[in-house]
Amino acid sequence: MPVFTLIPHDDFVAAVHALAAAIRDAGWTPDFIIGIGRGGLAPAVYLSHATGLPMLSVDYSSQVDDFAEAPLVRLAERTRAGEKLLFIDDINDSGRTIAHIRGTLAAAGATAAVMRFATLIDNASSAERVDYRARTIDRRTMKDWFVFPWEAVAPSASIEQDAAEVPDRIA
Repeated sequence: MPVFTLIPHDDFVAAVHALAAAIRDAGWTPDFIIGIGRGGLAPAVYLSHATGLPMLSVDYSSQVDDFAEAPLVRLAERTRAGEKLLFIDDINDSGRTIAHIRGTLAAAGATAAVMRFATLIDNASSAERVDYRARTIDRRTMKDWFVFPWEAVAPSASIEQDAAEVPDRIA
């Protein structure tokens, strides 16, 4: 049975403020914050409000082309025009989502130099790296399943099912 660790709303808000400060301190200002659905949508909305920057979204989790792949192709076009994009997700765990996003953008001809990635929680042993993070863990030793405020309303069985999708993360 996995250990479920609830992320209190106040901790989530503090993480958003930490990301906003890190972005500001880096001296890099994106033209758009891009929420990666589904887990990155709430952080993107909060980060948009914290920074005053506009937000867009892609719904990677739906696997529906019109909402997942097609928007990435359009975003790649925007990078070629010089627009800077900050993609945000809740957690960089295995790196699979970020690798998919980066790969799809690259295949569509995106300019990598104007894109950055941020997560609330970054797994130091992930296959992918992010530019900004509020917290770092290492899945080789930290096996807790983090339950963010927007997930806490889901039935327990649903949370358990999500956690069990990749057993290496929690065992």
